[in-house]
Amino acid sequence: MSSPPRRGGAVATRERTLAKPEPTAEREEIRRLLREYRQTRDPKTRERLVDLNSDLVHFIARRFANRGEPLEDIEQVGFVGLIQAIERFDPSLENEFSTFATPTIAGEIRRYFRDRSWAVRVPRRLQENLGRVNAVSQQLSIELGRPPTVSEIAERLGLGDDEVLAALEVSPAQHSVSLESTSGQAGDDALTLGERLGREDENLERVEAQEVLERVMAHLTPRERKILALRFVDQLPQTEVAKRLGISQMHVSRLQRAAIDHLRREFGDSPPA
Repeated sequence: MSSPPRRGGAVATRERTLAKPEPTAEREEIRRLLREYRQTRDPKTRERLVDLNSDLVHFIARRFANRGEPLEDIEQVGFVGLIQAIERFDPSLENEFSTFATPTIAGEIRRYFRDRSWAVRVPRRLQENLGRVNAVSQQLSIELGRPPTVSEIAERLGLGDDEVLAALEVSPAQHSVSLESTSGQAGDDALTLGERLGREDENLERVEAQEVLERVMAHLTPRERKILALRFVDQLPQTEVAKRLGISQMHVSRLQRAAIDHLRREFGDSPPA
């Protein structure tokens, strides 16, 4: 059997070039700037890196076009992902930056679309403003090293402070909770939210009683106030009250009657409103 013919020199050279591209001047500059930024964290260096990789953002953003969101907003979110990739990239690993940055940029855009799912219908202007506010807020957080203020977000977007606040206020409308969901906390007997709605709180009467007692107890002695609080707010039996105060149950009973008689003399049969 004859051996397969050898490829010509030009073909072999072309395959080697495809397998391991020769570094271009721009790629080398990106690598140099990444190493420099890793050491200096100079914002100007990062800005240059953003410019050099802007085509990558535009390319990825176009993959998410025609999904109901302006391409400009998608690209803005993509640049947030690019900045995050620049911040996290480690040049010492000798990975290709575009390979590292692509999933970061795409992931940030996917989160943007996920967060744009609205549970309650709100004006489109507020929806769009919230998307821009969230994107700029993340970008400013990276640039400033802290959460930005409302005024800083407004200045970057060219909006008023009230417009930024209005956008942030509609954020909860993006998410809904099913009435069939449970709290997931122990002791709730796996009741759904729908089953819990409208249930009477068993502690409401105690809260009301405590409020009334606080308004009238100023007329009692400290010991009388303590006894009435333990008996009628904490709802402890006389034996437990006696144990806590270190006196006999009979003494507790006498003090309780004396306190109630005192209140009746001061306010009559009913406590003051």
